[in-house]
Amino acid sequence: MAAADYQARRQTQAENTRRAILDAASRLTREEGFDKLTIRDICHAAGVTTGAFYHHFSSKEDILNQGFASLDSYLEKTLLPYMDAPPLERLEALLRSYAQYVEEMGWQTMALYYIRRLSDPEAGTISPNRYTLKTMEECLTALKDAGTLSPNQEPRWVADFFFRHFRGTVIDWILHQGSYPLWPKLEQDYGLFYRAFQA
Repeated sequence: MAAADYQARRQTQAENTRRAILDAASRLTREEGFDKLTIRDICHAAGVTTGAFYHHFSSKEDILNQGFASLDSYLEKTLLPYMDAPPLERLEALLRSYAQYVEEMGWQTMALYYIRRLSDPEAGTISPNRYTLKTMEECLTALKDAGTLSPNQEPRWVADFFFRHFRGTVIDWILHQGSYPLWPKLEQDYGLFYRAFQA
């Protein structure tokens, strides 16, 4: 096997292990809460050794530094049935799944994510390569190409606008301790904003 092929295979295995850890931590957090979670629990659920865990993360709290990588993984799986759906339907499914993920995680856990992000000087802005943001932009680009999105609006800017607003809505939901259902609020706001950006 060529050295390049071996390296690529190792990189894929490492990414699969990292994703398995994040997915397991996310699922267990939804079921039991982050405070009760142990590294041993995460490793058992992910099917990895503690050595593999520490290869990717320095601590349980370090998982929070990964931000919403588990959200992107969740959305990628959830949206598989919508790959060939019209862009408006796919965009709505993305936002509905986003709200569902956040509600399943619970307001306390989401608060921990945001506190960690605010206290991390390296957090910076959202990566343009994130699945969630890229998928939003793809849907909006398709709508613009179809002539239903205003030609004066750049899909990347509109996607970033949606994302910033919905993130703010989630923070409001956290401040209200998850006392209202998130999707109806996001759906109402999304409808208002989309009409504002229509051609």
